[in-house]
Amino acid sequence: MRRLALFLCAALLSAPLLASHCPQDMAKIDQLLKTDPPASSQILAEVKRLRAEGEELHNAGDHAESEKVLQQALDLLQSSE
Repeated sequence: MRRLALFLCAALLSAPLLASHCPQDMAKIDQLLKTDPPASSQILAEVKRLRAEGEELHNAGDHAESEKVLQQALDLLQSSE
């Protein structure tokens, strides 16, 4: 019974850490901007704005919205290739 309780506690505490992939998305955006930036200055500015907004949302704890915003930035980067 004690093992089960410890397992459940560990699972509940680690779930939020596994659910959020904001830092990985931000790192991917940063890498793409460094290695293959978009040719359009408008797209570049929008990607940077979305990336900053995503980081602010992440730091505020709104990971779901952060992931949506960061995905928009990634979609822009990938469509500009």
